[in-house]
Amino acid sequence: MDTLEIYTAALAEYKNRNYEKALNFLDVLKKTGLHWSKAILLEAYIRRDQKLYLTEINTLEKIFLCTDIAESEAEAYSLLGSALRNLGKSKDAVNCFIKSARLEKNPTAICTEISNAIFAASDVEDFTAEEFQSLYAEYRKNLADIQPYEKISYNHEKLRVGYLSGDFCAHPVMSFACSLIVGSNKNLFDIYCYSSGKNVDAVTLQIKNSATIWRDISDLSNFDAAKLIRADEIDILFDLSGHTNGNRLPIMAYRPASVQISGIGFMNSTGLKCVDYFLSDKICAENFSAMQNFFTENIACMTHSHFCYTPIKKMPVPKNAPCISNDFITFGCFNNFSKITDSMLKAWKKILDAVPNSKLILKHKIFDTAECKNFVIERLKNLEIDIARVEMRGFSADYLEQYGEIDIALDTFPYNGGLTTCEALFMGVPVISLYGERHGTRFGYSILKNIGLARFAASSFEEYIQRAVALAADKDLIKILRKNLRDMMKNSHLMNVKEYVRGLEIFYISALEN
Repeated sequence: MDTLEIYTAALAEYKNRNYEKALNFLDVLKKTGLHWSKAILLEAYIRRDQKLYLTEINTLEKIFLCTDIAESEAEAYSLLGSALRNLGKSKDAVNCFIKSARLEKNPTAICTEISNAIFAASDVEDFTAEEFQSLYAEYRKNLADIQPYEKISYNHEKLRVGYLSGDFCAHPVMSFACSLIVGSNKNLFDIYCYSSGKNVDAVTLQIKNSATIWRDISDLSNFDAAKLIRADEIDILFDLSGHTNGNRLPIMAYRPASVQISGIGFMNSTGLKCVDYFLSDKICAENFSAMQNFFTENIACMTHSHFCYTPIKKMPVPKNAPCISNDFITFGCFNNFSKITDSMLKAWKKILDAVPNSKLILKHKIFDTAECKNFVIERLKNLEIDIARVEMRGFSADYLEQYGEIDIALDTFPYNGGLTTCEALFMGVPVISLYGERHGTRFGYSILKNIGLARFAASSFEEYIQRAVALAADKDLIKILRKNLRDMMKNSHLMNVKEYVRGLEIFYISALEN
């Protein structure tokens, strides 16, 4: 076999998820002394899929020594950014995504990389409004050749509301968006769903059956998808993805609908001036003028919560708080590890130090491999956290059951948990959250305030630590919350579907009139 045939064989094994066989073929290539960037890139993809992010980073560094680097450099920086973000190095990830975008030639890929940078920036504590606006400007520059449609006001008997998403399935965003579609007033609104995703499950079928019109746009270009939406004469188009993975934001740049809105699926701005509104609430946007600096859209405030939590999976019955039988408090965080900053870890150390015999459970897929687990252990040691008091658990399907082993959940900052926070609360576990000026730092506060637990939201790290320590000292309150949190949520604004959908539909009508 020549080198191309060996590479082709390795690629075929990779596509079939036969990673070891693929690596064996790549080892044969290495023995030839060939330093081919495409082969190194393939090895990086294998390491990524194996969740060996450190090995992936080490592999990618070899690409920059290749003579044919130009062939793979943009893609290498993109992979490097993803690996760094997975390890919690989001600021470095942002820089890699920006480099990738500037090396890319394909306009679609450029948009993807800038979206990646914007998404990763949400995890960076000191990312300023000016820095966000700079990324938004770069994103818009890449869409500057798009000629938007003229704005038209239709006179439909029923308003046509379109929802654009690649996640009409058992995805976290549907825990907040499903009620919009299923609970809508079909006497006043026709609901159009524009699905850009390939996953189909029971949630997909529920949404599809509830929609007036279902459009599969997964194989359409952005231009053709926008043309289709325009032909459907959509009054209001709601993007549910923002800058998350697989988004189709460029469709919005064509302005195919009379009024365009974003929110729910992504907690920060789209950066597109053709998007008229970003959906928020009076709690998240309490300091309205400071918040507006981070947005290009007008911020539209719901009276209570800007999203409505509806579980889309079977939720186990909450177990008794473990502190009842244990002689210690167990803290926990099941949030994406990329959200856990050093500042957060330092705060958790102070909490553990202040609560004798307490322990901390961290749960995320990063702990699936010994390599990444050891990386986190070293990071914790460098911050002088007692490793013996921290348990690291990988991904498992029974993660909801494992809330039975947690007394108090600790939220992340600056990017709060959304669904993770709601699930913890629904399982009877109180959550301590920290908020700041940015919108993405405040929806933990909004969730807690909407269920009557604003006292568990803090405006500073010092306050965050104090509130966690104070709750840990009140085992009677922990027990009471364990029994009552689920009903508190069900009876709150956070889960009042009728109130929420009606409020949003009133906003839709007023937005069209303005």
